[in-house]
Amino acid sequence: MKTSSEFTIATFHARGDLREAMPPTMSRDIASVLIDQIALPDSVPYLSNRFRAAKPFPHIVIDNMFSNELLNELTGEMPSMNADHWVHENNEQLEKYILRSAVELGKSGFQLVALLHSASFLYLLSELTGIWELLPDPYLQGSGYHLMPRGSKFDVHVDRNTAYETGLTRRLSLIIYLNENWKLEYGGQLELWNSDATRREAVVEPIFNRTVIFEIAEGYFHGVPNIVACPKGRSRNCFLVYYHTVGNKGRRVDPPHSSIYAPSFYRREGSAVRKVMRDLAPPILLRTLQKMRDQRKLAK
Repeated sequence: MKTSSEFTIATFHARGDLREAMPPTMSRDIASVLIDQIALPDSVPYLSNRFRAAKPFPHIVIDNMFSNELLNELTGEMPSMNADHWVHENNEQLEKYILRSAVELGKSGFQLVALLHSASFLYLLSELTGIWELLPDPYLQGSGYHLMPRGSKFDVHVDRNTAYETGLTRRLSLIIYLNENWKLEYGGQLELWNSDATRREAVVEPIFNRTVIFEIAEGYFHGVPNIVACPKGRSRNCFLVYYHTVGNKGRRVDPPHSSIYAPSFYRREGSAVRKVMRDLAPPILLRTLQKMRDQRKLAK
């Protein structure tokens, strides 16, 4: 298992200095404003350099960034999976439960979101990533709590590139893992893949109070392709927020799209006959067969 120091790497593609101009009034010591609310392992300039250097695309992983007490309270407020607070996404590519509405957060949830959406935290993210004029999503559309139950997965994909309703351009994803005593054999690792989704480049264990920040752009493939194999009664839990900008300065903005999945032949071996069967079989049959295969894996 990799150490936290190995995971605290992050990058920017080698495409020259594309940082957007920093506001002239911006203080370079923004981390000091947040000193009572977050903890950083190194200086912001140092972390920013690592963000740019990470492979396969700009990202950084930071352990113990937030208060354990706050995250424990956040976990305690999480509704049970049987409650009517969730949107259950379940198809051939993924299964997960997403918080239905931001107004259903508890006290600690509102406290965390207020921090993550604050001006000081947005400035910190801009210094860290080089992406300026970031905008939060107070409605948490597609974000908030994310639960992946035993037997679930999320195939390798590129994130949707716009906000659901506003049309703003998605630029960053921030994920805080909420899994106490998570073991390697439970699976659920976040995988980062190269730009044509032919090779896995990095793996992140979803342990408690580990935060992942990565840029969202075309060709930035990632996912949880191996099924979650935690004990019955547990799930892989995290809290996620997205950040946006109005357009994308200096870069072409692609037409709006939802998640784009990596071509199946990059990730699954099989004969030509199997490929034809996948192309011709009804989707409901494919989902049923995939669930049966996943259950067999869990039973081993």
